[in-house]
Amino acid sequence: MKALSSLLAALLLAATPAGAAPIAQRELLGNGVTLLVAERSAIPIVSVSVSLRAGSAFDPPDAPGLASLTADLLTRGTARRSGPELDRAIEFVGGGLEADAGKDGVMVSLAVLKKDLALGLDLLAEVLREPAFPEDELKRRVAEVQAALKRSEENPETVAGRELGQLLYPGHPYAHPTPGTVESVGTLTREQVVRFHREHYRPDAAVIAVVGDVTRDEIRRELERRLAGWAPPAAPPAAIPSAIAALPPAVARTLTRDLTQATVYLGRPAIRQDHPDYFPLAVASYVLGGGSASRLYTRVREDRGLAYSIYSSLSPARYGASFVVGLQTRNEAVDEAVRLAQEEMRRMGREEVAAAELELARAYLVGSFPLRMDTSGKVARLMIAVEEHGLGLDYPDRYRERIGRVTAADVQRVSARYLDPAQFSVVTVRGRTP
Repeated sequence: MKALSSLLAALLLAATPAGAAPIAQRELLGNGVTLLVAERSAIPIVSVSVSLRAGSAFDPPDAPGLASLTADLLTRGTARRSGPELDRAIEFVGGGLEADAGKDGVMVSLAVLKKDLALGLDLLAEVLREPAFPEDELKRRVAEVQAALKRSEENPETVAGRELGQLLYPGHPYAHPTPGTVESVGTLTREQVVRFHREHYRPDAAVIAVVGDVTRDEIRRELERRLAGWAPPAAPPAAIPSAIAALPPAVARTLTRDLTQATVYLGRPAIRQDHPDYFPLAVASYVLGGGSASRLYTRVREDRGLAYSIYSSLSPARYGASFVVGLQTRNEAVDEAVRLAQEEMRRMGREEVAAAELELARAYLVGSFPLRMDTSGKVARLMIAVEEHGLGLDYPDRYRERIGRVTAADVQRVSARYLDPAQFSVVTVRGRTP
């Protein structure tokens, strides 16, 4: 064990660079767009990702699902081309163009070979600025979303996640599911979609990240030419309050479905990457439930055979964060599996982790970080994330350095503060009793 600890410590030290360097160049365009460029001349594919603050957190209270529907329809027709024409144009050059909405924002992503960049940027500008939102495409997409939402009722993870969101973020936009509900989506109109696009697809709330064989001057010139006239509305961008202003009361809720096993989520609001406790808590999460050597996996799954899967995760977002312990087990084993998981959570705050556990967690978190940047698309998304969260473009290097500095005392301290089971709501989705 000592030899393993020494090896892991050496790997950690070797993976941590001496100096921090930004992963991209940053500048602000005249219309308010934040441009991030990572010049990679050896990569023939250019990835362009546009992030807009237009996710489901911005849905009107009476229209859950509007942001997601708007994003879905961006590529289904513009003022110049129909949806099939857009598809054929990008597929002809072997590229990709898609849009997707999350809770915080919408991501419009383009990937093309350098020689086809002009066409790709033309299409990207069209879907951003000139979507047509055809009525027939809207009706078709609404029907697809409603069918998917009905099917999701058969997925215990989805059901538990939706329920947990309502418990962790009462009264906040994070409480409603990104795609909306069957009922809310069915009432959405083209007029609402057009208005949402006009209000939220604005340059002063946009970040454009570009990675590949392109220079900053070149891409700036190409973007400014296509986005000329894209001006922000007179009203300021919508503001979303923090989702973690206060810790909500812990609630236990059980839902029944026609299932042969149970899914359990224990969750509480947590902290973002800009909080000083984030890095120790990330290490604590890995020790608790980050892999096959974690405490939850070893005790609940291997030693007792009570879980098909068990894990913990720390998930930061722009307006909040969550810490979740998840497990799947037999219906009759729920109480014992949850009890053991809660015991391990309490133990994290009562005693320091062993040196080998600490080094394994630190080495894994540092060593796996490059996997977040092993494609141009991932680099672009990471650039946007650090910009949106205000982390600084040297964050990858600082992440490795900060993880490497986490001590056993740090892990115990944050565990006592954030892993107390009494602060966690518990959602159980299980089979009906015969």
